[in-house]
Amino acid sequence: MERKKKSRAGWISLSILMVFGISTLWWFWDADRVESMETTTGVQLKFRTSGDHIEVFQNQKWQPFFAKGVNLGASLPGHFPGELPITKEDYTRWFAMIDEMGANVIRVYTIHPPVFYEALVDYNRKKAGDPLYLMQGIWSPEELLIEKKDAYLPEIREQFRQEIRDAVGAVYGDITLPEKPGKASGTYRANAGLYLIGWHTGTEWDPVMVHNTNHLHQHTQPYQGTHFQATPKATAFESWLAEMVDTVAQEESKQGWQHPMTFTNWVTTDPLSHPGEPMYHEDLVSVDPTHLEPTKWDAGYFASYHVYPYYPDVFRYDTALQQVKNKQGDVDTYKAYLRMLKAYHKNMPILVTEFGVPASLGTAHFGNLGRNQGGHTEKQQGEIDAALMREIHEEGYAGGLLFVWQDEWFKKTWNTMRFELPEDRRSLWINVLTNESLFGILGMYPNKEGVLAIDGDRADWDKLAPEDKQRLDAQIPGFEELWMTHDEGYVYIMAQLQQDFHPETEKLYLGIDSIPGGNKHAAELSGITLDEGLETLIQLGKAEESNIRIASNYDFHTRLYGKGYGMLEVKEAEMKDDSGVFKPWKLAVGLEMEPPDSKEYHPMEEVVVGNLIRGTTDANEPAYNSLANWQAKGKIVELRIPWMLLGFTDPSSLQVMSYQGDGKKMVSETTKGIRLLPWMVDQNGKFMLGMKKSDTPFPITKLPVYSWQAWEQVGYHERKKQSYSILKKAYSEIETSTAKEAKQP
Repeated sequence: MERKKKSRAGWISLSILMVFGISTLWWFWDADRVESMETTTGVQLKFRTSGDHIEVFQNQKWQPFFAKGVNLGASLPGHFPGELPITKEDYTRWFAMIDEMGANVIRVYTIHPPVFYEALVDYNRKKAGDPLYLMQGIWSPEELLIEKKDAYLPEIREQFRQEIRDAVGAVYGDITLPEKPGKASGTYRANAGLYLIGWHTGTEWDPVMVHNTNHLHQHTQPYQGTHFQATPKATAFESWLAEMVDTVAQEESKQGWQHPMTFTNWVTTDPLSHPGEPMYHEDLVSVDPTHLEPTKWDAGYFASYHVYPYYPDVFRYDTALQQVKNKQGDVDTYKAYLRMLKAYHKNMPILVTEFGVPASLGTAHFGNLGRNQGGHTEKQQGEIDAALMREIHEEGYAGGLLFVWQDEWFKKTWNTMRFELPEDRRSLWINVLTNESLFGILGMYPNKEGVLAIDGDRADWDKLAPEDKQRLDAQIPGFEELWMTHDEGYVYIMAQLQQDFHPETEKLYLGIDSIPGGNKHAAELSGITLDEGLETLIQLGKAEESNIRIASNYDFHTRLYGKGYGMLEVKEAEMKDDSGVFKPWKLAVGLEMEPPDSKEYHPMEEVVVGNLIRGTTDANEPAYNSLANWQAKGKIVELRIPWMLLGFTDPSSLQVMSYQGDGKKMVSETTKGIRLLPWMVDQNGKFMLGMKKSDTPFPITKLPVYSWQAWEQVGYHERKKQSYSILKKAYSEIETSTAKEAKQP
């Protein structure tokens, strides 16, 4: 019996050794497949910088390489990035789609779980042709830097150094990271360093932090490291950056490899002067890549910037950027900026490592040539992103990396974040007014996508399971049927009328009541008084008439920026309950700017987001419009309304905005559901269907309530947006090798 135990143990040990041996041989075999050049000191090189471009060692020679890439986030709907929910199967599927789009580089901002690197290595090992390359970002202690405003604090330096060590170990498959909240962990054994194009150190630098660090350490001597150093012109913060970049180089050198180095930068801290920038802090301080230089690093060094066409306001106001026109003859401040930035970085490669616009209903900033931060259909998103990529290429950059691959529901935007309550549930629903959530080329759509199409046809409603929809048996004259349903993004309504609807000469109204309060009377009610008020009012008719408006005393926008901050005119009569006034649904796109924060006065800017677009949401139709809200055909009227436009701050927990609050502080409360009041009028405002005049208030409180259960899990559908195919065409038109033939070793 004892001999059998020993024999079994021996077989187990032998099996473990065989598995380990095969695994080890597999990695060595894979390394042999990746062509690289060995320097005289025994260091392996696959990429290097040369002049103003990047080169790849291929077919036994150095060849110019243009990076056509995409940034990859770390989240899925229903999750925050720190939960790291993406599976190996997800990554593998995405890599194939990214490859098909024509991208050759994937950039990640931070360490991903082991399955990311395993999937990348597996995918590249199996695919024919050139691999997908990786640009690895290293996350700096961003929150701590902003809070402490001193990069030289020991806790910040050590935390960043540890992140660097972890990142290098993860990429080369040479580390086990313990579990830590919000961080990737596990055993890393896949050597993705074989497919690395470069290291991208840090995050966008807060200008106040940089300025304060420079002031506190102004007498610091320039850093002199093993592989990188700061020049005599370097500021204290730039010297600190040289130290961090050198730390990355030192850690990678232990692996026997070198790759090009860069650090994150953006327009706010670029080395250019922007006299036309209105806000002082946006041109307060520079972080200059030319003040760092490699000393013993054959792979070289390049500059990288996040350059969006709408932020900061220099793209709209700086006359120095209004001197360049594009091929269409239009003033193009983005192209002008690229040209100025390129001219500054003489004989140095420069990449735009983030650019793009979102396909969202909400808008947060205006840009030149309509390149706004939001307010675009998927088709418009693709056209703008493709145009930006072409300009990056035309201006002689070494590459462009689009932001971002997949939609990220958890994201927040400055002009909607105050209205999303509670904020820790953002990932459980998609707020299409929050543009940051919808930068993706791969759409992450709510659960009814592909199930219910807004097209004026009720057939898909009839196919819904009984438990997935609710008939509102209100017995309102003129309306044969009323149905409602919802998902993580919208409330859906289908009405079947007793007669055809003619939007050119008629108007269909849908009043929405979710909590006590609101307008019991209004001009649109033609003299009818309700026994309970409406929070929002939907109006469908001609294109310019179709919208959703909000009761004036419920209007989040005016309460926050008018009552709270005094940037908008507030009419006291409109702040009273039952004012009878419905206001356009607006978002702020630019706050009031005045000295001493700005160089001159700029009034507040706002945009209407309550206009409802008639069209189809069927992605298989040529007329597909990703921002469409409603359609009518004959007696059938269909619409979908984003949750926030109905007053919801978190539909997953049935939270709506309260009438309470002092303006600066917004408060939510729980609703029992939505009460829907429909009626129709002719071009003279006379009732056609629905309500009739009476001496007593119309009993809206007797109407049925559409309600649902709170949810903790989400359903979603993944689909390539219209922008995908547009970008695929643009990427295919840009050759990977675009620079002059590289010098051979």
